[in-house]
Amino acid sequence: MSPQDLIRKKRDGKRFTPAEIDAFVQGVCDGTWADYQTSALLMAMFVNGLNLAEQNALTSAMLASGEHFDFSELDAPVADKHSTGGVGDKTSLLIAPMVAACGVYVPMISGRGLGYTGGTLDKLESISGYNVRLSKSEFKKTLKKCGFALAGQTENIVPADKKLYALRDATATVESIPLIVASIMSKKLAEGLDALVLDVKTGSGAFMQSERDVRRLARALVKTGNAFDVKTEAVISDMNQPLGQYVGNALEVFECLKLLRNDAEAQTKPTLDLSIELAARILILCGVADTIESSNLKIQNVLASGEALEKFRQNIELQGGDAKICDDPEVLLDKHLLKIKIKSPASGYISKIDAGEIGRAISAIGGGRVKVEDQIDCAVGYACEKKLGDAVAEHETLGTLFCRSEAQAAKVLAKLQMAYKIGDEKSPKPKLIKEIIK
Repeated sequence: MSPQDLIRKKRDGKRFTPAEIDAFVQGVCDGTWADYQTSALLMAMFVNGLNLAEQNALTSAMLASGEHFDFSELDAPVADKHSTGGVGDKTSLLIAPMVAACGVYVPMISGRGLGYTGGTLDKLESISGYNVRLSKSEFKKTLKKCGFALAGQTENIVPADKKLYALRDATATVESIPLIVASIMSKKLAEGLDALVLDVKTGSGAFMQSERDVRRLARALVKTGNAFDVKTEAVISDMNQPLGQYVGNALEVFECLKLLRNDAEAQTKPTLDLSIELAARILILCGVADTIESSNLKIQNVLASGEALEKFRQNIELQGGDAKICDDPEVLLDKHLLKIKIKSPASGYISKIDAGEIGRAISAIGGGRVKVEDQIDCAVGYACEKKLGDAVAEHETLGTLFCRSEAQAAKVLAKLQMAYKIGDEKSPKPKLIKEIIK
């Protein structure tokens, strides 16, 4: 069928066969479909939807557009975690070494931040010398030596996704659950996994804020993962405030290193709690533990013993980074930054935090990117001192901005202060983990 035939078919609300979806993806990859034709079909898909069979067929076609990893020679399970992204979301840096220390291989192909959600690759590149541009052979070598590898998507892994995502972004068709599922799962399935745990976030700092839509997405992701024989679960977690204490690339790595060194503070505990929950579920899916309690205990043991920290040190060395940060995390922090206190305008209790607004403020001073090609200042960021439900006095510090100049501070101070709502009555602290989807 011609592009016009397929566009017309989906425009009229009809269902595609797997062969028709294969033809579409092939046309995108070999250039026989023009961008305007691809965009028209994406819009038709966005408006009229895809059923589960079409969603899985699109995932399969995108997966087949490039190379796959094959880890069948490894003597242990292979698993990964994926997050839909949020403000201060840094759990990958904890989960990979923790799970690897428990005997599971973690081939983590990650992305860069866009907008106010941070990217794992940007965080890693705040470590001096750390190389995220690994070839397929380098990736496998690192994985075999230390149990996990962290790298970006190569040109040959799911090339269809790169083209389709760029056009979805340009045509306002990003927020389609089947298209999101195909994009996420095609990349994850290319990793050759036995198990996958998804962290699907909801709230003011998530890309999808409606809990109803988030549940639909989580269920769709799990169904597709299981349909491809990858044991898959989803955790719906709260993103109505930044996760943990720090927002900003180097600051988030600093927080994770402190946690791996068993040097947790009250504000960082949610980062650790969520990381342990996600890691523990990976171990259960991989058959390394039978219950969530025994799995949690395994994770806590490799943290307490320092085994997880040593895994991270080994990975940093293998990927060319400065492993001295494992002994002295302060090396990550730029001593020349200004530290500006954000003060509460009133006394009361913190009733609301617009996590997205905090993320956008940090992006505005260089901590994030609006366009893929934008350069990031890995050092700038924000430290959350007060969280939802906390009591606060007038002029007390809500958080600390780390910035380059007074001009930068002036640009975002009001935005950061307005991200907080102060009420008269104490509200309950939000539940970090809202639901488990199996």
